[in-house]
Amino acid sequence: MSRTPRDSRFVRARVALSLAIALGASAAVSIAQAVPLRWAAQNDVLTLDPHSQDHTTTTAILQHAYEGLTRYSEDWEIEPCLATRWTAISPTQVRFELRKGVKFHDGSPFTADDVIFSFNRIRQPQGTMQIYVTGIKEIKKIDDFTIDLMLDSPQPILLRNLIDFRIMSKAWSEKNKATQMADYKAKDENYASRHAAGTGPYEITSWQPDQKVSMVINKAWWDKNKGNITEVSYIPIKSDPTRVAALTSGDVDLLTDVPTQDVGSLKADSKLKTIDGPETRTIFFAMDLGSDELRGSSVKGKNPFKDVRVREALSLAIDREAIKRSIMRGLSVPAALMVAPGVHGYDAALDKPRAPDIAKAKKLLADAGYPSGFEVPLNCPNNRYVNDEKVCLAVVSMWSKIGITARLTAQPMSQHSQLFQRFEAPLYMLGWGVSTRDALYAMQALARTRSGGADGSFNFSKVSDSELDKLIDAAKSEIDVAKRDALLRDGLVRIRDQYLFIPLHHQVRPWAMRANLQTLHRADDRPQARFTTIK
Repeated sequence: MSRTPRDSRFVRARVALSLAIALGASAAVSIAQAVPLRWAAQNDVLTLDPHSQDHTTTTAILQHAYEGLTRYSEDWEIEPCLATRWTAISPTQVRFELRKGVKFHDGSPFTADDVIFSFNRIRQPQGTMQIYVTGIKEIKKIDDFTIDLMLDSPQPILLRNLIDFRIMSKAWSEKNKATQMADYKAKDENYASRHAAGTGPYEITSWQPDQKVSMVINKAWWDKNKGNITEVSYIPIKSDPTRVAALTSGDVDLLTDVPTQDVGSLKADSKLKTIDGPETRTIFFAMDLGSDELRGSSVKGKNPFKDVRVREALSLAIDREAIKRSIMRGLSVPAALMVAPGVHGYDAALDKPRAPDIAKAKKLLADAGYPSGFEVPLNCPNNRYVNDEKVCLAVVSMWSKIGITARLTAQPMSQHSQLFQRFEAPLYMLGWGVSTRDALYAMQALARTRSGGADGSFNFSKVSDSELDKLIDAAKSEIDVAKRDALLRDGLVRIRDQYLFIPLHHQVRPWAMRANLQTLHRADDRPQARFTTIK
């Protein structure tokens, strides 16, 4: 439907009003001195605690304030960050020399004590970030600026994992009674949930939930920005039309959640430009594979998802190409594997989803004892992934053709995430971005039997497969590249062939921005202000 001029004026006025409220006091900053970046996307951060939630939007914001021992360069090379160098003393002992003269945003000095404190804190069971310190048995302090990481076994992706092991100030945490992480899934909060004090290039000055996260440049940062951004306002705007209108009217500079239906018109707008590329994220459905009875299902006394034939039937009923064509507008890659192109271990030859086959799916259900299908709740986010609710609605319709009645509940990611982390979602949508760019991260977090630590740190569907566990455990410490690649391959194939999850597609991620903005497209969907310039 075409929009009348009156409609356009109305939408723009509504956008201007909402953004004026969100941007608030930033207008008081001298335009001559400040170079603000106004960045909009569809969902908010979940918390400001860097050890709590393995959630991309949250880590995308917190990477500006909190740093790890290592980091990625512009071209995805691992480079020093809060550590300046590292040396293997033995295969299970790695010495890190820490950067001197670094201060946290509250003025407290960075030392080895902060690393050890953060290591103990990130391992607390309330959070979901333990995967980033997997395989580290202990951190020993040699002196104030030297530590030894004592490993359970050789760790081939140790330096990649450490990027998202963000260092907090021990003194700041103790002062503000935040040494213990709040339990997000129980809706608990403490000072670190709403405040931040890292060592990074930007200081988070405020968070108004569902309105704005505000940041200012850290003039005392130990490194130099390669861009010129002095302020960042991150503005969550759930509505697709409102978000696009905010960009086209000039009220925001960068849009990282671009509605697929608007990509063409935004590319044609001379005031704007788009950059795009594949995202290392796979969208999938997770099923409760462990409970004896499926919560909320019409089947009583047993769990249909424990039968691989049921899981295969659900997958076979999905027309991924139709979703790509009609909902994603071509901006997806239909998936059979649980990792995307760009992730080490990915193999295009293995990533070929089967064509939908309704007759075969019905037979599988009948063979499993469900000739008429069954009912089950389905939980999906409605403000996190590209067209997430629309995709879920389409799949509900597809499943109905084989007798599966999925009762859809779609809600904001903050509520959706708390629900499945309490093990209250028997069937739910999730997207997994591989921040380490290595398949082990996805397999260990999502598919390894839960141990209370790094193993199964995001396994809220109770996957437990002893053969898969052996492959994952072997891949953790195998340093021979060919042998390790074979282990990753075998693990991904077993997840695929046992239908432990139902992958839908890998996202292709366009970003739209003002023509005078330059930034690096990141496959992890985490823009960085330090790589951004506005002319």
